[in-house]
Amino acid sequence: MSDYVSARVADAVGNAEGSARLYAALAKELPTHAELRQRAVASAIQAGDMKLALELSRGLPFDRAPLELRMLRIADLLLRGRSADSVRLLQSTGGTIDSTFLLPFVEAWARADQGDPAALASLDSVNPQSALASQLDEHRALILLKLKRPAEALPLAQKALAAAGGRADRLRLAFAEGFRAAGDSASAAMLLEGRGTAVAIGRARLAARRPLGEAIDSSPKAFGELLLGLAVALNRLEDKGISISLAQVARFANPGNDAAQLLLGLLLAEAGRSDQAVAVLRTFQPEASFAAQAADAEVRLLLDAERGEEALNLARRLAETKPGADSYARLGGVLSRLERHGESADAYARAIGAARSGPASDELWELMLYRAGALEDSNRWPEAKAAAEAALALSPENSLLLNFLGYGMLERGEQLDVAEAMVRKASALRPDDASITDSLGWAQFKRGRVDEAIATLARAAVADPGQAEIREHLGDALFTAGRRIEARFEWRAALATVEEAEVRDRLERKLQSGLTPATAAP
Repeated sequence: MSDYVSARVADAVGNAEGSARLYAALAKELPTHAELRQRAVASAIQAGDMKLALELSRGLPFDRAPLELRMLRIADLLLRGRSADSVRLLQSTGGTIDSTFLLPFVEAWARADQGDPAALASLDSVNPQSALASQLDEHRALILLKLKRPAEALPLAQKALAAAGGRADRLRLAFAEGFRAAGDSASAAMLLEGRGTAVAIGRARLAARRPLGEAIDSSPKAFGELLLGLAVALNRLEDKGISISLAQVARFANPGNDAAQLLLGLLLAEAGRSDQAVAVLRTFQPEASFAAQAADAEVRLLLDAERGEEALNLARRLAETKPGADSYARLGGVLSRLERHGESADAYARAIGAARSGPASDELWELMLYRAGALEDSNRWPEAKAAAEAALALSPENSLLLNFLGYGMLERGEQLDVAEAMVRKASALRPDDASITDSLGWAQFKRGRVDEAIATLARAAVADPGQAEIREHLGDALFTAGRRIEARFEWRAALATVEEAEVRDRLERKLQSGLTPATAAP
């Protein structure tokens, strides 16, 4: 009983490894206790101990197994080259969970592994309402690439990428690898155009005529990718356990899939299991395609867990061992979060220098904006303004830059006509952006058009009611118009979400004595 309680506690606090060990010991002591065995198997899968999960599940009928164990058994069969057995198991419709929705994909890839041109026909039976229907285009494209039919694969790959969301970079690399292997390097290069560290690594490998290392070209790899897509879809559920389990099985099916490792780390973090998430993210090899994204995720986790010095040490170490625009920008972001704004500005300056000395980058303006923000937070507005103006020269239709410059000038009473014109242009470019709408309303207020300002600021408050700055601005405008009860309502709403002590103090004084030159928002 003591071991059982300990196992339940370990399970409840997210200690999958401890839970798996305890449940496994109990299951071995009580081999006829089906519930204990199922808990032990589930915990082992959550912990990524597939050897233990498979050992504990021996003799458990497939139709009585939970979904994650079924997936593990199919993956194990595919890895051992027993595609026919996996197809046979998936044809079973018994039990509480119908897993036949996987059958068309597994069958199609089993045929593709044999070079059967009829492999694609197996996918025709996928139910359009299936959770996996959204992955049809990508698997059709990948099978066509395996069959060396790149011309037919290209439109399907492009369509799949357009709908891939957070999996786009992973699929981009996999498709590019498929086109390279099929002898179509031109299409591979075209798919690797665009931003992103992983994509840039893929471009470099392709140019050097090296494998990209992200192929999806066999039944086990394709099955793992299928599970990743399913894990992402099921992550909308409140219980993150099933998504974590599916990501673990996906890693088992394709141990070389860096994207599965990254997704697992992110899922663990979202489930509140930050220590396990950090442990997973630290297993990336430096040359891995998604190593930079894993480092970014680890830094964010450490910062959110108020482990700022660890985050800073990691960011510094990465900047030293792998200097470049991404590493310096990561360091700048950490320093900014730690409110070391002067050092942050210096780090962003190094990132800008690295970006300028490398290949032409579309991200240069973004680095310059981050540096401008750090300079402004350091009370170095003239330098911040110059940095933002230099960025605007590179990207003159950029709403973020226009808003940063225009709002900063408004706050300081500089060139009000120019400032308002910038903010108005930014708002025209992004009319649904609440922060930019707020800037426009504040410009109108600063220019004395109070009624117009109230209408604009009210629109911003509806779009983002939790943003304290917007609610304070609206309160100031309402008070100026003589609508003092409404003004105090807005100030109280701002006070409920504000974090900065200085702003909190200003709002409290306004609530006590009203709007004065000393309590007015800047």
